[in-house]
Amino acid sequence: MSTSPLFHAAKINQLQLTNRLVVAPMTRVSASEDGIASERMVRYYEDFARGGFGLTISEGIYIDDQWSQTYAFQAGMINARQAEAWRKVTDAVHRQGGKILAQIQHAGALSQGNHYQHETVAPSAIQPMGEQLPFYRGEGDYPQPRALSDAEIHQIIDSFADAAERAIKDGGFDGIEIHGANGYLLDQFLTRYTNQRSDKWGGDTAGRMTLNLAVIAAVRARIGDTVPLGIRISQAKVNDFQHKWQHGEADARTVFSLLGDSAIDYIHVTEHEAWQPAFAESPLSLAALARQFAPGKILIANGGLHQVDKAERLLDQGADLIALGRGALANHDWPQRVKNQAPLREFDRTLLAPIADIKASELPS
Repeated sequence: MSTSPLFHAAKINQLQLTNRLVVAPMTRVSASEDGIASERMVRYYEDFARGGFGLTISEGIYIDDQWSQTYAFQAGMINARQAEAWRKVTDAVHRQGGKILAQIQHAGALSQGNHYQHETVAPSAIQPMGEQLPFYRGEGDYPQPRALSDAEIHQIIDSFADAAERAIKDGGFDGIEIHGANGYLLDQFLTRYTNQRSDKWGGDTAGRMTLNLAVIAAVRARIGDTVPLGIRISQAKVNDFQHKWQHGEADARTVFSLLGDSAIDYIHVTEHEAWQPAFAESPLSLAALARQFAPGKILIANGGLHQVDKAERLLDQGADLIALGRGALANHDWPQRVKNQAPLREFDRTLLAPIADIKASELPS
């Protein structure tokens, strides 16, 4: 029986967790066309809790009927029907003794399957790098976005708060994660080359963090002080995998110090290999930098940590919780397997092909 610190109890705000193992948010495009979480999603999320994960973070959930939807067949949180469908998911997770957070998301310029709108929006009218993702039903270049007005930005802030409140009160979620990573709207505002604004939403790194901080404040005001609230942060993007912050460790200091002073409970950092140095000029990982510059926040680390020794190394670097993506997909019961010293299955990439929806083979028979 494993005695790893991964199995020590943890706490985010008032939420008690049985261990430090988290299912990372992973896009699975398995809802209905109009954003209703499916029965297959109920069984999928329930299985992670059954397998021993203390916490699951949902796939990104869109927040309005305007420009936020990122992928076709993505689940939303904009009306009662969508919230009721998610309630079936959260009830199933709770029956297995697990906890679940809602990750709320706005696509910005990287929308490739919006049920409500055809145009896309962004901080600035900059053509996105790369091409749409075929395993999420995309094809060809991303559309050219238009720049958001100040009034539209305030509307988006309100939509984040609306979706968060609905997720807690009606969807049955235990907390909220704001998606500020991977090239989506909030990350587009943080990123220098996608945000060329000269108003309060742009400028230097601190200025480009203004929208993230405004969303955090609005969501916290709506859900109250005792509900867990976090934000996911990355350098890499789904359309720019090698991206690094321009000013390296100085940008990390700015980003994480501002988040450290905000109303979030945790920071969720994701890198391809979370233990690697974040910048060429520094030996520290992004997780270690987050710990250094936001010492008072819970820290979740994600990125290639499905081997126990690597996960424990991140705990040594200051992470409080470890989020698994590929490792969890391959082993819905990863915690139980590791605890009982049973072998782990290797991740099979064909699981996400040709479309990254939930396959029947992933579900309990």
